[in-house]
Amino acid sequence: MSDDYEYQHEVEELEGKSATAARLFDVRRIIGGLFVIYGIIVTIAGITVSDAGLKKAENININLWTGVSMLVLGLLFLLWMKLRPLPVPHPAPEQGPDRPGPGDAEG
Repeated sequence: MSDDYEYQHEVEELEGKSATAARLFDVRRIIGGLFVIYGIIVTIAGITVSDAGLKKAENININLWTGVSMLVLGLLFLLWMKLRPLPVPHPAPEQGPDRPGPGDAEG
């Protein structure tokens, strides 16, 4: 009986770790974080552009506009993750002798 309790406790612990890992490696966090980091870098490059660089681009500060756009997109991904977090997975109900399984035929 204690073995059953020990296994059940281990299973519950692993399910908790799995849910935490799923939230930690949410693709929205990774994509949003990368866009924010690259957006900051490109925005700084756009702010510190020289006059010669602006003339090459016909006086359009491409780095500034691209950096700000990337920054906004990254923040939108992070906001989306914050407003709509991943649902916590619920364990499947246990099958007992009185509960038929999905493949069992009833009567």
